[in-house]
This record gives sequence, C-alpha cells and structure tokens, in this order.
Amino acid sequence: MSHLLHIDSSIQGDLSVSRKLTARAAAAWQATHPSGTVTYRDLGAEPLPHLDAAAAYAGAVPAADRTPAQAASWALSERVVAEVKEADTILLGLPLYNFGPPSSVKSWVDHLIAPGLSVDAETHGPLLGGRELLVLASRGGGYGAGTPREGWDHAEQWLPHGIAMTGLEPRFITAELTLAASNPAMAELIPLADESLRAAERAIEGFWKPASV
Repeated sequence: MSHLLHIDSSIQGDLSVSRKLTARAAAAWQATHPSGTVTYRDLGAEPLPHLDAAAAYAGAVPAADRTPAQAASWALSERVVAEVKEADTILLGLPLYNFGPPSSVKSWVDHLIAPGLSVDAETHGPLLGGRELLVLASRGGGYGAGTPREGWDHAEQWLPHGIAMTGLEPRFITAELTLAASNPAMAELIPLADESLRAAERAIEGFWKPASV
C-alpha cells in the first residue's frame, strides 16, 4: 500500500501559499493513490527542537551511556526517520524566510541526518534513497536568472545538499512573487505572480498523471 508523508513548515496559517500547494499536491496524490495512507507533520505549528550541545552527539554515544537529553533527542530522530522510511512519497512545503529555509526545516533535516538510521554508520552510504520527495516552494519575491536578487534563494540551493547523505533527491515546484498582491510596491508584478501560481498548480496536477502517448 502506498504511503504519503505530508510536511508543512509555514507559520502563515491560511495565508500560506506553500500550505495551499502541499494541500493541492496531497489531494492530487490521493486521487491517483485512492487506497494510500497519509502521515502529516506540521513543523510550523509544532517545530522540532534545535540540536544543542546536550543532544547533538547522541548518535555517537552508546544507548546505555546517553544522558536523558541525548536519549530524548535520539528518540525524536528515530521518529523522524521512521516517518520517512514508511513513505513512498514525501511532500515538503518550503517557504522562503529571509532568503533561507524556515529554521524548523533545518531542525527537521538535522534530526533526519542520523548515523545508523538514515546514513550507514560504517560505510556512510545513504539509507533513504528510492523515495519520491516533492518540495512545494514559495517565494515572496523573484529570484530567477536576470533578476536583481538572482541567487538569493538559499532554501532551494541548500536543501539538496542538506539531505544528500540520506539519498533523498528533492524535486521542486515553486510559486514566486507571492507578496505581489499584498505589497503595493509590487503591484505591477501581480500578473506574473498569478501566472507563477497557476504554473505551479498545473505542475502539481500533472505530477502523478502518466504522460500521454
């Protein structure tokens, strides 16, 4: 039976574009996997704790020697990795905050990188490969080729590197200029924002449909 892991990270609630995109993607996935099951994690509402000095090296300490903080951190990593291992497809909502990913997504990745769970402890080979990871990204501005802030999107640049050791390979569908409708200085960009959103929605709708022959 197919299983979907649906992850949101926006703190914008109903105003979030990335949440709307992940919801659309989850519905499209369920339409093509009617008997599939879904696990949902909301990093925006319930962020994972950041790694700290007390817990950062829990995986390198024998279980019997772990402090309570290390034991709790390792148990959380076990749950995070288990959610991914149970899934055939992962959806991740990734808004751009201050030109980078939400800190909650960084914490999720930090808990996902776990020797012996997602990365082989001896060979350092990936243990989570073969799964489909679709990232639904949203950006308030425009960061494409030729724009004044080309290359300033450090979320989409970082994520493939951040999870590379696990074997997960993200594919991105992105809607940009999402602040155009609410920022008077961007009003002239509203048509481009609308088209970017429509293009993302079309990409989602066609993602799990077989190519026509």
